Amino acid sequence: MVNIMPDDWSLPEPPAAAALQPYDLRCEHLRTPLGIGTPTPRLAWRLASDRRGDAPAAHRVTVHGPGGALAWDSGWIDGQDVSADYGGAPLVSFARYDWRVEVRGGGSARSWFDTGVLHADEWRAAWIGHDPETDPPFEPPTDDREPRTPRTAHLPAPRYFRRVVDLRPATAVRIAVTARGLYELHVNGHRAGDGELTPGWTDYRRRVPYQVYDVTDLAGDGPLCVGAVLADGWWSGSLGWDGRQQAQRYGRHPQLLAQIVAEHADGSRTVIGTDGRWRETIGPLRYADLLMGERYDARLDLGGWDLPGFDDSSWAPARVADTDLSVLVPSVAEPVRVTRDLVPVEVRSHDGRTIVDLGQNIAGRVRLTVRGAAPGTRVTLRHGEALTDDGGLYTANLRSAEATDHYVAAGVAEETYEPRFTVHGFRYVEVTGHADVAVVGRAMHSDTPVAGEFSCSDAMVRQLMSNIRWSQRDNFVSVPTDCPQRDERLGWTADAQVFLPTACYNADVAAFFTNWLADLRCAQDAAGGAVPDVVPHVITERHGTPAWGDAATIVPWHLYEVYGDERVLRDSLPSMRRWVDHVERHNPGLVWRDKVGSHYGDWLQADVRTDRDVLATAYFALSADLTARAAAVLGDTEARDRYAGLRKRIGEAFAREFVSPDGRITGDTQTGYLLALAHRLVPAGLVPAAVAHLVADLERRGRRLTTGFAGVALLGPVLSAHGHADLAYALLHDDRYPSWGYSIKRGATTIWERWDGWTEETGFGPVAMNSFNHYALGSVGAWLYGGVAGLGQEEGSVGFRRPRIRPLVGGALRWASAAYETPLGRLASRWELAGRGELRLSVQIPPGALATVHVPTTDPSSVRESGEPVSGVVGRTGSAVVCQVGSGRYSFTSAW
Repeated sequence: MVNIMPDDWSLPEPPAAAALQPYDLRCEHLRTPLGIGTPTPRLAWRLASDRRGDAPAAHRVTVHGPGGALAWDSGWIDGQDVSADYGGAPLVSFARYDWRVEVRGGGSARSWFDTGVLHADEWRAAWIGHDPETDPPFEPPTDDREPRTPRTAHLPAPRYFRRVVDLRPATAVRIAVTARGLYELHVNGHRAGDGELTPGWTDYRRRVPYQVYDVTDLAGDGPLCVGAVLADGWWSGSLGWDGRQQAQRYGRHPQLLAQIVAEHADGSRTVIGTDGRWRETIGPLRYADLLMGERYDARLDLGGWDLPGFDDSSWAPARVADTDLSVLVPSVAEPVRVTRDLVPVEVRSHDGRTIVDLGQNIAGRVRLTVRGAAPGTRVTLRHGEALTDDGGLYTANLRSAEATDHYVAAGVAEETYEPRFTVHGFRYVEVTGHADVAVVGRAMHSDTPVAGEFSCSDAMVRQLMSNIRWSQRDNFVSVPTDCPQRDERLGWTADAQVFLPTACYNADVAAFFTNWLADLRCAQDAAGGAVPDVVPHVITERHGTPAWGDAATIVPWHLYEVYGDERVLRDSLPSMRRWVDHVERHNPGLVWRDKVGSHYGDWLQADVRTDRDVLATAYFALSADLTARAAAVLGDTEARDRYAGLRKRIGEAFAREFVSPDGRITGDTQTGYLLALAHRLVPAGLVPAAVAHLVADLERRGRRLTTGFAGVALLGPVLSAHGHADLAYALLHDDRYPSWGYSIKRGATTIWERWDGWTEETGFGPVAMNSFNHYALGSVGAWLYGGVAGLGQEEGSVGFRRPRIRPLVGGALRWASAAYETPLGRLASRWELAGRGELRLSVQIPPGALATVHVPTTDPSSVRESGEPVSGVVGRTGSAVVCQVGSGRYSFTSAW
């Protein structure tokens, strides 16, 4: 069944512009960020123009700080750059900066950013919390003694904090806030900001990000009441498959830290931080856990608790828990937000229980409306991804995660409840306890901006792309997780690196992965250089696994290639070197067999077992190569030569050990051939033979894939590069097991973790590991953009300065299109078979780019551009005319 959920995350059109026009201004990869913490932020913009051949010749950036004073004027800078590092007067903490970029011969655009704490000695706050040892046990009303499950029996109640301060009339009020745990900030009766699950998940032992809120509009002229709700979250709540055994991995109890900064008309500031004068208590939120769920008793509502006039005399003084602020860092990534509401597509009854179907598997929560319930009525919400054969809620694959929310009604005519400190992975909600209810699904994820879109004539392939995009959103919740539903939700490093190319096409993930890489570097073994399997590093002591640890080299290099920001390489090169040195040190023969960590191989491959030494050594070669390239970019010639030489020797060792004289790769599996061919490990004279073996395996299996996590992303690119796009398309359109289409035929709206998540022969796959929302096998998405639609860049190009448009016309498709926001601006292509043997290709090239366009054709003399013979031809292949074009829109036609 193909039933695509309408996608509200469409790519907006760039502005129409008769001349060069900057748009989508960003500071540190973020749009209008609050709390920038670097003294030299990078300012960037994209360009649009309707004129062919437009390219920027010079730009000028001006920045104005507090009071409108000029902080920096870059002057006119010649060149085609679309970014500039701030180079003006020292920035002031907690201040608004307005900036403008002008393009010579074109237009201008404005934006702003706010700074956070730029100097550590400016903090005036302490960590505050509650000591449960001194708190008498809470006695609920006598009618509220519902027993808890073993897994929720010891969940503590979230705490409510508040303080009222008298400020002189202020021109601006900002609050920097964070928590060891999760917090929700309130100011004068209103919630501040729209971020969820703040401050997010990092390696709290080394990095705790803080957020800055501009609450000037909420402050008013009277007393200021600042309140916060504080819950366990990742800090001291359930983590991973060990559930509560993994709780308190970072700390025993959550803590809050906040600093209020008020600016006054005379230029002075009032600064007030969290301390023992704050008050705290418990309230209607009885417990909250990311994996287990929440329980909220509306009868215990603390009406007006976040307003200045509230009587908090019964509240206890907050306890100062810690004064160490060395771990505080500014937030550098987009927050988690609710980005979409989903109305149920079906509501049915099952054994007296209401089953709500949202029609889409999501990560998030629900908004529950209860009507006409008596006081004390308990409404229970259970969440699941699938239904059992008899129509009940399927929860076996959640393992120990309860994913259950409880609401106790206050007894008013209509009341609404929405969880705050939990997130579930689900499509279906089971509601019990009251009949007159309504449910709305609320999708939550790190709000990375949409960067690309893909579509085509095949409904199943469109559904595949929809599934990929949903799984990316659902699993980009503060960190790149493996699944949003069960008791895991960890940042597995291989999953992240194999999916990264697809993720970059779908969304602007520069800030998101920059943040995650900081935690990867924190987690890397300080003595030896091994990288753990999961980041942030929790649950397991496993380190050094092939394909998993290699995220240390693959992720920073790909971010550099896509976004063109050398800073990611400067920050990561020492980590990259230490990782490669770790592998080499333990494998002096350059075949990676020792110190292989967990060695999962080609995880969840279908019906075969790829030789693990082949896989490991291929990744070893790749990491050495990327480290050499990174060193070259940064001008470190000694490191470049060292790792380039190492890569060469690894390649020689691979060929000796694993490539037979007839081009066969040890193990004779699809992934083995794909890795060897993709990473140029097959001697040139044997490449045709190795390709033939790969093709023979596919044909022998009836054109079915066997690849797991490590190989699946390479199927389309390798087959296409070696003249077998027909096979790549056969796999794309296949709906037999194992294939993407097999899950889609069975109603999948996200990517399954395993090919056999459900089969006709066995039903549900192994409950020990069977997520229906896991992006790794969706890494084919990069080939849909870069292969089918043809959006890529030339070898050696960075930041899409030299884009390549090389669409693959074929398969069952009649048309395909894609658009992508490169750092320069919009890059797009659309091809269609128009009938009468004609192919039409439309492309859009951003200003400042020089693109190579491959126009598919069966007759090179037939190629036309806007009805005229094509110009700028630089070559011809058997199936395409190759031309170079500058920025603008072009319409090609050719015989096909």
